[in-house]
Amino acid sequence: MRKLSELKIGETGIIDRIESDELSIKLMEMGCIPGEEITLEQSGLTGDPISIKIADYQLSLRINEAALIWLTK
Repeated sequence: MRKLSELKIGETGIIDRIESDELSIKLMEMGCIPGEEITLEQSGLTGDPISIKIADYQLSLRINEAALIWLTK
């Protein structure tokens, strides 16, 4: 397993779990649920924020939020 923050652009993973309960609720409302495939689309010049693709839409996250999302695959 690895964290979303460790993906390189174009890499994909499957959401396993989200460490933060507060962030988990926020992301689940946006479709980031365990079992969903997630792809890192792009990142800012300093690596923050990142843009991910999930369920056919784009979502931007801070790198510290991405570090709380564990992926399989």
